[in-house]
Amino acid sequence: MTTKVKMSESTYIFANSQSSENIQLQESELKELERLQAIERVFDSASRKRIQATGISPNWRCLEVGAGAGSIAQWMAEIVGEHGKVVAVDLNTRFIKKIQRSNIEAIEADIRHLTLESQSFDLIHVRYVLIHVPDFQVALAKMLDFLKPGGWIVIEEPDFSAARAIAGNEIACQSMNRVNVAIAQMFASRGMDYAFGIKLPAIFQQLNLQELSVENDTALAPGGSGIATVMKMSAERLADKYIATGKATQQDIEQYCQIAEDPRAWAIYYSTIGVTASKGV
Repeated sequence: MTTKVKMSESTYIFANSQSSENIQLQESELKELERLQAIERVFDSASRKRIQATGISPNWRCLEVGAGAGSIAQWMAEIVGEHGKVVAVDLNTRFIKKIQRSNIEAIEADIRHLTLESQSFDLIHVRYVLIHVPDFQVALAKMLDFLKPGGWIVIEEPDFSAARAIAGNEIACQSMNRVNVAIAQMFASRGMDYAFGIKLPAIFQQLNLQELSVENDTALAPGGSGIATVMKMSAERLADKYIATGKATQQDIEQYCQIAEDPRAWAIYYSTIGVTASKGV
């Protein structure tokens, strides 16, 4: 089942046009799907462990915020069964709506403006969403209102302040570190915190959430690894925005991508902070 709060112009064109512009959009959509699936391959295992630790069970109602290509939503739907439900929210549900499961509802919306029944979910999962929301407090307040007393919230967000080149060609490493500075500047220019993940535990405490559990996943990874590939895709996709900060050049982007492909080069691309807590009864 798919509920659309708003259909974007790009989604409409993709569905209804055969123009050259539409062909380009299809290519863009395929690249985005490839990127999202790469993220799933790298991070789903850790996300599933955190969600399983909440005791997710048949008949639960779950909310997946920033559902992407839908792997976690589909996995949760299998666990909660036909009498449970997963509501999958994303700004664009083009990939989620292709999942054929009667207990998944896809809603195309901004979580900050979403209206759902108060205290109606047993579990809410969010991955790599709030770092992109300057007024994340609004989104968090919404989600906590949707959560049942005693329900669980699992949020996973990156910390790009951990990023740095460790080993490899010296010039390429210098370029990589300049790109890391550009990433930080890009977030700052949008009013966002590139180290948002490490702030989550304190934020949860301030909200008086209970049974707090915190994990810091920091991977020292070689080029060609899953996380390196994900960040190479992001660098290629966001190159113009990185360069626009004035902190990195096109050559720096190319060197960054070379490190991300070189199995002899090592780097920390970012950390993922996973925080789990329950809402007081």
